[in-house]
Amino acid sequence: MLIHGMWSRPDVWTNFRLYFEHRGYRVLTPALRHRSAGSGGDVHPDLGSTSLRDYADDLEAEILQLDEPPFVIGHSMGGLLAQMLAARGLLRAGVLLASAHCGPLVAVNSHVARIFAGTMLRRRFWTKPQLPSYKTMRWGVLNGCSEEDARDLYARLVPESGRSLAEIAFNYLDRHHSSLVRREQVNCPLLFLTGRHDRITAPGLARRNAEYIGPMARFELLPGHAHWLPGEDGWQRIAERAALYLEHEAAHIATEAQTKAGALSRAPARWWPLPA
Repeated sequence: MLIHGMWSRPDVWTNFRLYFEHRGYRVLTPALRHRSAGSGGDVHPDLGSTSLRDYADDLEAEILQLDEPPFVIGHSMGGLLAQMLAARGLLRAGVLLASAHCGPLVAVNSHVARIFAGTMLRRRFWTKPQLPSYKTMRWGVLNGCSEEDARDLYARLVPESGRSLAEIAFNYLDRHHSSLVRREQVNCPLLFLTGRHDRITAPGLARRNAEYIGPMARFELLPGHAHWLPGEDGWQRIAERAALYLEHEAAHIATEAQTKAGALSRAPARWWPLPA
């Protein structure tokens, strides 16, 4: 299952979908609530107030229809949603590309402030769909893409829920604790992959996120990359790294973490063998 992030739709995963289908996987690319899988269409009137919990609940319902827990790759906010699903015991393993941070971690830096300043100055931004300008996105989100690719990508982006943005940025003010991931409930391996030049999800914060999760998580820095990992030049190497982790390394990490946990209260690590 490939989970897209903010401002995106399933077509962000075209490269990864084809790569993993070629490896023999059945690949699911769900569209998050209130956005269609195709292009065009009006913004849904309820999009602005849609919560991270709504997205996670929809994904959980889809996962529960499967015969076994899936491998999941999530990008940006999709990485956070993957963490939330992992804490619900729904995943086999996950790879998180440029993942947004979970609660209780807090992101405070000048890059994030520059990217979201225009959005957060809007009156009651947390109730409205939000899409930063091309200039802002080019600098802060699509800085790892060529100008031609960046313009093409921006033309295909869609507004994002202001509420979900607020739940990530101001998780300490959210009485529902929507982005909170209780690390003791994460019982599957997670690999955080973040570009060195990522301006919206800082590598240092991603490292702290992995450290917060604990023995089940690993962090790796990707030199030469920024935020748009599913589509930047060199995405093939990232897909290969994800496949290697999911198919060969995750099982060993799960066993190792379970051994280290010992008699602690962490939920037991689970592993399902790869199908023949």
